[in-house]
Amino acid sequence: MNITDRGILRAHQASVSVLQKLLDLCVISAGMAVVIRANGLPIANEQVISALLALVVFYQLSDFGQLYGSWRGERIREELRKAGGIWAMSFVAVFLLGHLLKFESQPRDALLLQWFALVLVSLCGYRVLLRTSLNALRRHGFNTRSVAIAGAGPVGQRLASHIAGAPWMGLDLLGFFDDRHHEPVSLAQGKVRLPISGNLERLVEQARAGEIDRVYIALPMRSEERIRWLVTQLSDTTVSVYIVPDVFVFELLHARSQNINGVPTISIFDSPMTGANSLIKRLEDIVLAATILCLIALPMALIAAAVKLSSPGPVFFRQKRYGIDGRPIEVWKFRSMRVMENGAAVIQATRNDNRITPVGAFLRRTSLDELPQFINVLLGDMSIVGPRPHAVAHNEQYRAQISSYMLRHKVKPGITGWAQVNGWRGETDTLDKMQRRVEHDLAYIHNWSLWWDLKIVFLTVFKGFVHKNAY
Repeated sequence: MNITDRGILRAHQASVSVLQKLLDLCVISAGMAVVIRANGLPIANEQVISALLALVVFYQLSDFGQLYGSWRGERIREELRKAGGIWAMSFVAVFLLGHLLKFESQPRDALLLQWFALVLVSLCGYRVLLRTSLNALRRHGFNTRSVAIAGAGPVGQRLASHIAGAPWMGLDLLGFFDDRHHEPVSLAQGKVRLPISGNLERLVEQARAGEIDRVYIALPMRSEERIRWLVTQLSDTTVSVYIVPDVFVFELLHARSQNINGVPTISIFDSPMTGANSLIKRLEDIVLAATILCLIALPMALIAAAVKLSSPGPVFFRQKRYGIDGRPIEVWKFRSMRVMENGAAVIQATRNDNRITPVGAFLRRTSLDELPQFINVLLGDMSIVGPRPHAVAHNEQYRAQISSYMLRHKVKPGITGWAQVNGWRGETDTLDKMQRRVEHDLAYIHNWSLWWDLKIVFLTVFKGFVHKNAY
């Protein structure tokens, strides 16, 4: 094994983590100093206090969020998302604390926002530069790790495909080791052929000889005895051993590991809205909903008057829907029909439906009937972006017909969503249409991020309100 295979940073990993943590703290401190100087202001006590508070909160949150662990197997966007999220929470904590305690000399909000933006760009920017440099080194054979996969079955092949398709990780794949497969395995649509380098005994021999850095055990769950034997043998080596759970046979939804009083577990279906993500999502909803309600207060009053004067009945219609985790909620809408269907049988609106009032037809075509749902968002029952809530009767109908249908309730229902901006809104008169809507909803939950939410909001403004299927 030559020096490039051994990894230029391996022996100093702990020192690198400490240095990166110190660099982040320096960036936060220097950011405040740069902003103060750029605005021609003297350094005051309140600015120093704000910076110190931010340092303390960021330090604690970064440890809690494991910001300084190894990012070798993660894409850069995940590291940027975590670093940016921790800094955003730190800044919000300092900002709110300053206003709640009413510091006499609280730094101007404009100065604080400049500080936030500068530090955010700096924290993310230097990480991009560092990752780009490391990727270039790894492509030339530096800072690599030699890895072997125990098990050439579907799980091992999936893992190998991901490794082979991501040279930036610096993982030098030696091949498969398996007792029951002997022919080379084709990966990436036949573009890569990975050899079977030997059986499990051969894997142990090479690990003891120091020829392997990491071993990924990708044997099926039914091979408990083989896994136990291999783990026992590898415990007599210095390799890092990872078990790849054979859970890909399920449709995973934000799988994550968790300890239950010391017992490790892996979730199969879970919500992305936990921890920091939950806080970010809630802050996003409160800020956007409050801002939008201020802007649409007058139009809502005019719509309410039009609904009341055009047909007998209440202004608002509150229909029972499923919220997060299937809990019942009442969704607010401007009444658009002459009937108030909210029972076990709810008939979807169709083209030229005689139940719809003339004003209601306009409101439904333009989605203006949905405006009261911003109140639901402030109450915490809904989110700005998420899967659209269906009537309880429709949920009971489709949960028996569409696989994974109820997983769309692992997040709060939304006023707009990924399905809606892609045209899957309005009447779902065929099972295929509802299937496509559910697929888009699950794709949103799989890939949720704050930036994707903002993208959906942006797309909604331009193409999400009026659609041929809305009637």
